[in-house]
Amino acid sequence: MDETDVTLALLDAATDKDAEVQEQVRKSMLTLGKQQPDRVLAMCQDYLMKHPKLVVTHRVVILQTIELIVGCRIEEISYPRIKSIISLASDEMTRSKVIPDWQQAASNILVAVGNKHINDIMEEILSKFQPGLLPHFFVVQTLANLSDSNVYGMVPFLNAILGTMLPMLSMAKQDNMKWVFSSALCHFSDSILEYLANLDKAPDPTVRKDTFSSEIYAAFDILFNNWLQSRESKLRLTVAEAVGSMCHLMTSDKLEEQIPKLIPSILSLYKKNNEHYIISKSLCQVIDASVNMGSRVLETQLDSLLFALHQQVSAPVDYSNPPTVKNHNEVLRCFSLLANSFPDRLVIFVLQKLENSNERSRVGSLAVLRHLINSSTSTMEGKKLLILASIRQPMADHSNKVKKRVIQVISAMAHHGYLELEGGELLVRFIVQHCALHDTYQRGQRPTDPEEVTNESLRAMCDNTLHLLTTTVGRLADVLWPKLLYFLTPPQFSNATTPLCKSLIELGNKKKNNQDPSFNIDFTQEAESTRYLSTYNNALEEKSFLYRCIGVTLQQCFNKELVKKQLQEILLTARHNDAIEREGVAMGVGLCANSHLEGTLAKLDEFGKSDAFKKSPSIFNLLKERNDVEVEKVKSTLILCYGQVALNAPPEKILNRIDQDILRCISKHFNTKDFIKAEPADSLRTPVRPLVMATCANLMYPSSNMVSFHNLGALLGRLSPRCSDPHPAVRTAAVDCIYTLLYIQLRYEGFSLDYKDEAVDSLLPLKDRLENPDHSVLYKTCSDLTKRLPQQQLSTLVFMLFEGLVDSQTNCCRASSVILNTLLKNRGGGLQELVAHRYTDTHTDTHTYSSVGFCKLLLNGQTQEPAVSLFPRLFSCLTVRLGASVGVSAPKDNNTKHTASVHVAGWASFPLYSVSVVAADALRILLARAQLDEVMKRLDEDNAWDAMKEQNTHITGVTLLARAMSKHAGPRLPAIVECLCPSLNNIYECQRITVTAFFSELLNHHVVTELMLIDVLMNNMMERISDPCCTVRMLSVRGLGNIAVGSPEKVQYSHIYNSTSSLTANIFYLVSFNYSELRSPSVLWLCSAVFIQCSVLIQENDEIRCASIHLMGNLSKFGSGEPVFKDQIHNVLVSLLLHLVDPNPQVVKACKYAMRVCAPVVGSEQITAMFQNHLHDDKSLHYGEFINDLTKYLVRHTQANRSLVMLLQDPDPVVRVKAAEAMGRFH
Repeated sequence: MDETDVTLALLDAATDKDAEVQEQVRKSMLTLGKQQPDRVLAMCQDYLMKHPKLVVTHRVVILQTIELIVGCRIEEISYPRIKSIISLASDEMTRSKVIPDWQQAASNILVAVGNKHINDIMEEILSKFQPGLLPHFFVVQTLANLSDSNVYGMVPFLNAILGTMLPMLSMAKQDNMKWVFSSALCHFSDSILEYLANLDKAPDPTVRKDTFSSEIYAAFDILFNNWLQSRESKLRLTVAEAVGSMCHLMTSDKLEEQIPKLIPSILSLYKKNNEHYIISKSLCQVIDASVNMGSRVLETQLDSLLFALHQQVSAPVDYSNPPTVKNHNEVLRCFSLLANSFPDRLVIFVLQKLENSNERSRVGSLAVLRHLINSSTSTMEGKKLLILASIRQPMADHSNKVKKRVIQVISAMAHHGYLELEGGELLVRFIVQHCALHDTYQRGQRPTDPEEVTNESLRAMCDNTLHLLTTTVGRLADVLWPKLLYFLTPPQFSNATTPLCKSLIELGNKKKNNQDPSFNIDFTQEAESTRYLSTYNNALEEKSFLYRCIGVTLQQCFNKELVKKQLQEILLTARHNDAIEREGVAMGVGLCANSHLEGTLAKLDEFGKSDAFKKSPSIFNLLKERNDVEVEKVKSTLILCYGQVALNAPPEKILNRIDQDILRCISKHFNTKDFIKAEPADSLRTPVRPLVMATCANLMYPSSNMVSFHNLGALLGRLSPRCSDPHPAVRTAAVDCIYTLLYIQLRYEGFSLDYKDEAVDSLLPLKDRLENPDHSVLYKTCSDLTKRLPQQQLSTLVFMLFEGLVDSQTNCCRASSVILNTLLKNRGGGLQELVAHRYTDTHTDTHTYSSVGFCKLLLNGQTQEPAVSLFPRLFSCLTVRLGASVGVSAPKDNNTKHTASVHVAGWASFPLYSVSVVAADALRILLARAQLDEVMKRLDEDNAWDAMKEQNTHITGVTLLARAMSKHAGPRLPAIVECLCPSLNNIYECQRITVTAFFSELLNHHVVTELMLIDVLMNNMMERISDPCCTVRMLSVRGLGNIAVGSPEKVQYSHIYNSTSSLTANIFYLVSFNYSELRSPSVLWLCSAVFIQCSVLIQENDEIRCASIHLMGNLSKFGSGEPVFKDQIHNVLVSLLLHLVDPNPQVVKACKYAMRVCAPVVGSEQITAMFQNHLHDDKSLHYGEFINDLTKYLVRHTQANRSLVMLLQDPDPVVRVKAAEAMGRFH
């Protein structure tokens, strides 16, 4: 098939009703047209001329194709062809009354040609645009569009066109003609303005605005005074748009004369039309033209303009509806234009509107204010303080929508220098305050109103704003640093800690890197944190953290008097009764001592002598003296402070102060008796008294026996796995801890302080190798160290290591496993007494004795009726139990060293040498109770019972059981199958094997078809094909193969259409698996028939498609060299290519396989190489590039085009789309 046939086939396919197919036909035709534009255009023209009665949609697709080719290959098309295309398009455009799709497509061709051949186009168009005659609608429309697409080519014609058009305006009576004339005038005006704005590029730089003024004004007069009042909304809007564009071309005196009438008329349109964008655009053009010419009368319209514009800007903006967004932007542009001429009046108007508490009004006013700040910088420069003062009122608004706009305004103000002015700090505080907002909704909840501004979204907006101000507005650095520090401590800003810290880090790093002097904060002025302490009385952990922050801050303070003042305030205002607060105070004081040791010790000494340590009488002596406990709590604070001072002070300074200052002061306040006295006198009901008593006893009798280090096992169990942690610092710390713990244990065992243990010391060299640790060494060392653990703590260590087996870090899990293994091997004997019985023995005993008990129960004469009624469930249970019992032996009797035995009434005592014997006997008794004598007779004849008990013949035995049940107990099978199905998904292979073997044999018998079990059994077999157990997979394939014997009518070729999807797929898979048996020449005709059937079934559902494609590949393996196969491969190749992008990944995988296998049959070495190199199952395919490369070979070696033409008639639109795409790529 040559390219002409392909093009004609595509032209025929353009009649397709599916939009995607039409689009692909256009693309493919364009691909052909790019290579040979004249030939393809000629064929399109001939096709249209030979088929004058084509349906409109078909005609439109062809015309659109012509437009596309002309648009991209205009330079390469011959001039005669251009002339004939112009004639064709002109004729198509004006042949009948208005049919929009058809004539618009023809008009677009003329516009496309006009970009290069404007003179030829104008010659044709103007022949149909004659004075005194109303032109065709699309003639005017084409002129309008030409003025847009080719400004420099059209403007020189416009003066003459306007002269011809003006008389036609009064002839237009129908709204559609008025609309097209208005639209054309709008386009003409815009083109003239663009031409005048770019005269340096224009072909005729002598063109002036006054060239067109008189004609434009004459047209304006008709449109404004007559057509603007039309009842048709669409026409009114188009006229308004045209009037706005024409204002720029009118003379100043004419425009000034029209403004008092023009502006009110446009404003009135807001009430008459639902869509306001065109009105606002027109109004903006009128204002722009008036401001440019310095209109004096514009000010008289200012009040009505501001009122109407404010209403528009206050309207909600639907961001999913572009016209409302455009309208909002045009209104804001109007405000900008007015601000340039009337700045004072405009700003006063907007700020007055801010005082209005109406939410919508405030949101609109804030939008205008933000726009003016950003767009009219010079105009707003002198009004910054006024705006700063006015913004405070909306800041107090409770509406989140208003707050959102306020934040946007603050962001704009920050970029233009407002926040550096007095009062700017309030705006920063507003941002931080809203960074700390609490959630509106709990987790999982969502707002019902999509327009609602939640606290969550407002907080996120403030977080982003603060970050942007920090990173992008350099001038704000001195405003934000260090003022943002003030917001870190007050509790009302606690939710803002994260964004505050991010900004402070960013600011601090910038100042530090730039060596900015302001980086060093003068804490003489800035140390104010203590004033926030009282606000944290209900959050003691946070208050404790604040004490530490104050301590760090005082470290950096160089004003000694301020340090003493702050320490005095901390010690006097602290609530000493609370242990957490006492610790926080001590830590803060200790941190301060790092830089101010002398001052801190002096202040503590002074505090120790203060009235806080004295019992002071209360007012008028009416109350008891201060309780001794209060004084003791203050003493505790002081002693903790001395401890933290000793910990944090520089070592070189603290050593000579220990005895002289610290211990001397502590000894004054430390008295054991006081601690006892401070506790309640009655009984030991608090923990302090017994602890003190125990401490005193230990102090008094230091020679008493050492107590054991009872936590060692638990601590080692936690720490040992961490020696293999992925984080180096954790590994190092873990080794250090274990080293210290083991030496503590040695002290407990009575070794001296200078004793050295080689095993423990072996840990130290490991620390040097922890950067790239040898895990085997770590495991061995940690395992060896467990030998040092006392026996009584062994169980604690084991249980802790059990927890480590599920550690979040894989390496630590492995370490726990290795240590446990070593521990149990080396010291497991000591744990044996903790284990009462072995699980396996118990488990086997349970199974065995339950089966024996069941046997005894069935032998009872009263159990026949339950055995019959519950037979399906009992049969299924015992069959599965039998499968699980094969190869399992009963436990040994530990006392006699012999196999255990059991006694059942009426039976002789027998040994439980095999659990399967008991399970088989239980099943045998059940069959007898259910009176299935024929089943039992057949099983006895076939020795099935012996086969079922043995592991190597169990499957044979189950097969015989299923065969006997199929022949002699068919009616019972549906319920049995239902009960057995769940076991196919059991985690134990033995149970899946038993059930699959049973089902597989059932499929060998026609009774399952009669009982309507075929689909259930077959689907279960299909699912088991992917079972991880090889035996199960084998049995499932056997079962599917048995269908041919048990239900031959299901696999007859003549009935393949009537079979279910699943059955068809299964048969294909089975044939595919056994294709090696089909190599005889006598069956090649059958394979060919199957192959043809496969190609038909590719169009079926995903399952059949996948199976048939897979079978194609397998059949082709032995069809190489056979002409019949080669023809079939050629016929189906295109379908396979199309299904390489099938939505189902399994179909794609099957296609890749089939194409790799079929490649040699195609007969092209290049194609074979491509298929083998690119079509891998586990790799993605770049379909476009693959098809492009492949088509070069396909055109030479295959009959692909013929197949593609056939596929253009396929019922599936996706196939038709891909076929059209491929035809375009083939040439």
